[in-house]
Amino acid sequence: MSIEGEFGGPRLGVLGGMGPMASAWFMVRLTALAQAGVDQEHIPTILWSDPRVPDRTAHYFGHGADPWPWLEHGLRALRSAGATAVAIPCNTAHLWYERMAAATDLPILHIVDAVVHDLLRQGVRDGTVGLLGTEATLQSGLYQSALANRGYVHIELTAEEQAQWPSRAIAMVKANKIDEALAPAVQAVKLLQSRGAQAVVLGCTELPIALPAAQRSAFQMPIADSIDALAKDSIAWYQRAVESARAAH
Repeated sequence: MSIEGEFGGPRLGVLGGMGPMASAWFMVRLTALAQAGVDQEHIPTILWSDPRVPDRTAHYFGHGADPWPWLEHGLRALRSAGATAVAIPCNTAHLWYERMAAATDLPILHIVDAVVHDLLRQGVRDGTVGLLGTEATLQSGLYQSALANRGYVHIELTAEEQAQWPSRAIAMVKANKIDEALAPAVQAVKLLQSRGAQAVVLGCTELPIALPAAQRSAFQMPIADSIDALAKDSIAWYQRAVESARAAH
């Protein structure tokens, strides 16, 4: 095999840094969830983690720099580095999904699709789903239409509860105060469950860090973790890409 062939094949590009802890945790979960017995069976990955990307929520609400040039630059960098598909472990960045998809020839995995796939994997095929995320993600309707199209009913917290609980948990993770993020994250899920949620979506990639898997069993209901969901869809993409490459040869 030539050097080009040896170093070729599918490679996942990760457009990260939004925030950096979420990107790092995505890499951990991508590795932990892979069905690999040795190093060489893991997924070749290129991580572009640039925390200088302007705040997505701030810009959405009209105050703050535009993140688009940074997103486009990251996509170009991943393309140049040899990525053959892209995963973005930031829900709010998906408000620019269509623009990003139009700006690159690389397929971009969609985090909302990944979460829906994860709900289905967990046996949640209908019913009421509690939705947590940033204010921009929620107000944009990023998740709501996708859930409705699959037959789910969704519920959310009030604006006051959003500020007091999930937004606080998200801010604590971004500030590296992870221990302090647990209590508000737990309270957010409890409120949704008390109002009839049969499953909850952690639709911000800081929330799975705030509410680690070991703390979720107490709720006794499915919780869709957007980091794990995206990692699982990334693994499925890689397996399909490898099979396709083998079939082509």
